[in-house]
Amino acid sequence: MDPRIREHAEVIVDHSVDLQEGDNVVIVAPSVAEELVIALHELIGDRGANPVSLDGSSRASRAYLRASDPEDFELPSHQMALYEEMDVYIAVRGQTNATETSDVEPETMAAHQRANQPMLDERLGKRWCGTQFPTRAQAQLAELSTEAYENFVWDAIVKDWDAVREHQQQLVEILDPADEVRIVSGDTTEVTMSIAGNPCLNDYGEKNLPGGEVFTAPVPDSVEGEVLFDKPVYQQGREVNGARLVFEEGEVVEHSAEKNEAVLTSILDTDEGARRLGELGIGMNRSIDRFTYNMLFDEKMGDTVHMATGRAYEDTVGEDNERNDSATHVDMIVDMSEDSLIEVDGEVVQRDGRFVFEDGFEE
Repeated sequence: MDPRIREHAEVIVDHSVDLQEGDNVVIVAPSVAEELVIALHELIGDRGANPVSLDGSSRASRAYLRASDPEDFELPSHQMALYEEMDVYIAVRGQTNATETSDVEPETMAAHQRANQPMLDERLGKRWCGTQFPTRAQAQLAELSTEAYENFVWDAIVKDWDAVREHQQQLVEILDPADEVRIVSGDTTEVTMSIAGNPCLNDYGEKNLPGGEVFTAPVPDSVEGEVLFDKPVYQQGREVNGARLVFEEGEVVEHSAEKNEAVLTSILDTDEGARRLGELGIGMNRSIDRFTYNMLFDEKMGDTVHMATGRAYEDTVGEDNERNDSATHVDMIVDMSEDSLIEVDGEVVQRDGRFVFEDGFEE
């Protein structure tokens, strides 16, 4: 076993989920990630916790979804019962075919998400971590050799997360008391939103591994303007390019995409909340220095901003504010490295990717 797999497991257990004796742990992982699952089981046993493993096969999911009538989807009570009893949830991604579900109808995917939303709610209420095991399929998407992709993944995961937290906290302290954020990129993106009263969180490798972002939730009806997401997004096994959203009073009133616009439409039609933003995230992890068609990494890239349509995480919404609810949460990325700025309450805090507290920032 590559020693970095053991290190990966240790980061998950000790840092991301803070595993305790007696914890009931559910691991969902594909067979290609077996070595990481084995390492996790060793550590879970050593700490006196109780693991259950579920197979996260995308081929099996495809077979089920293609054979099902979307009108028949209902919450699987037996799986829900398992999640109600668990203390910790660990989701490991590891595709052998990144486009396995590309021939499942988008409407079917959306119906399945709606039926399973209570299970998502239950999972997010526990200690959880989503992470990536490096596979050949993901290496191909990233246009890297298998070895280079393994190095990329583990370099992003096995690091000093306390130092990451300290660096990112500088942005948290700017955003936490703020009222309005304005984001401009070239002549294709200019959007404003209120974050007043919503906590700003520092992601340093806990729920998402790797971490490397600062994020919050917009006030749902405050978003105004137009955004061109100039990085592709893989959703439902398909690549959506050039997604463009126009917001009025917080709602998407116009949208388009250069490729797979129907997929974007199906995302926005999932439910009422899917047409509003649930997250504003700012990427700060410059160890992730290339786009790899993997949102777990891509949204953390330095010099980027991402916005998610759909569900807002509960801990990013203040007690007196409305939380945008949805069965979906889809992140999309804007490149902020050139001809761009982030303005907080009228003050520029990032220009062309450099923050006001970093060397190289220009007024």
